[in-house]
Amino acid sequence: MATYTPTLKTNYREQIVPALMKEFGYKSIMQVPRLQKIVVNQGMGQAVADKKLIEVAAEELSLITGQKAVTTKSRKDISNFKLRKGMPIGVMVTLRSDRMYEFLERLIAVALPRIRDFKGINEKFDGKGNYTLGVAEQIIFPEIDIDKITKIFGMEITFVTSAKSDEEAYALLREFGLPFKNAKKN
Repeated sequence: MATYTPTLKTNYREQIVPALMKEFGYKSIMQVPRLQKIVVNQGMGQAVADKKLIEVAAEELSLITGQKAVTTKSRKDISNFKLRKGMPIGVMVTLRSDRMYEFLERLIAVALPRIRDFKGINEKFDGKGNYTLGVAEQIIFPEIDIDKITKIFGMEITFVTSAKSDEEAYALLREFGLPFKNAKKN
């Protein structure tokens, strides 16, 4: 029985690894940075007033990622925001392995091109080789039925890599096909 391997995973092994080894002069395949996980997070400040928003957001995020979303809870009381410790304030999903590659492929090929006036994404990394992409609307994903939307939520998609520097992480994500604004075409 043949097992299914996502296209990007095969692409990573056969094309991206050799390209990065050549670009950075790695001596071993183990030195090549890899994508460890993708974390999709939605902060829901309005959920303090309306508890149903969390359920709706969790359902939508589960549809988008193909994995059950987890509710995140507040860590401390903040009286100005009417927030108590332990209240649900967001949802998140951590994707690894095959699901991660499938999500990344859908993000690059389908979701990002659907953004209005899209010119590419910024290349701001966190200094440790990780990248966070902010998406203003969840409706760019084809899994979401626009007619059933009650509220438009933004989300953050964090790409956690094993890269030692931002330069290596940038090269890795560029090779995967993320459309950076000022990417130099090879």
